[in-house]
Amino acid sequence: MKATALSVTLDDGQQVSALLELPQDARACYVLGHGAGAGMTHPFMTAVAEGLAARGIATLRYQFPYMERGSRRPDTPKLAQATVRAAVAEAARQVPDVALFAGGKSFGGRMTSQAQAASPLPGVRGLAFLGFPLHPAGKPSVERAAHLADIDVPMLFLQGTRDELAEQALLQATVDELGARAQLHWLDGADHSFHVLARSGRKDVEVMAEALDAMVRWIDAVALR
Repeated sequence: MKATALSVTLDDGQQVSALLELPQDARACYVLGHGAGAGMTHPFMTAVAEGLAARGIATLRYQFPYMERGSRRPDTPKLAQATVRAAVAEAARQVPDVALFAGGKSFGGRMTSQAQAASPLPGVRGLAFLGFPLHPAGKPSVERAAHLADIDVPMLFLQGTRDELAEQALLQATVDELGARAQLHWLDGADHSFHVLARSGRKDVEVMAEALDAMVRWIDAVALR
């Protein structure tokens, strides 16, 4: 399946690129934001989009403005959240009448959750995070999670047990505090990029398959509510 190139227009008139992966008879659409260091065409993002398409879930990947410009400095939270909001609106136009979900990899997921906390994203049924960046590497903290308490839609955290941006005990406690709204799926031996060491006996592709299978089960369960 070949992704369709789109353009997403923000309220201020800025435009960013997007890619729509739309399988036949898609039953949901996931609006997928990229991480801070690589854009929507990174192999990780492509693997997620293609893997979800194979499982009957559409995706709309999009660029944040700084990545579109080729800059290394992420946008301000205000601009990033506006981009998330515009991408969600575009997904709703492109794939109407299916359950809508949003989130993304690291930075993309956190900007999505901040946008949702500030003002609910229209039509979004739940948020799925592919490696939530709870804190900077080597600086354990839960400050980045404070806004999650203001989110009232279901949340799924897919997290590697070797993720240096989310100390296990801290993330587990954070998710526990969110109660029934949140679920946490640990990917054994995986790091922030869902990479596993050779000595683990597993391969990255197996970890990705586990993550996507877990996400699809969650999407289907939320969509049936």
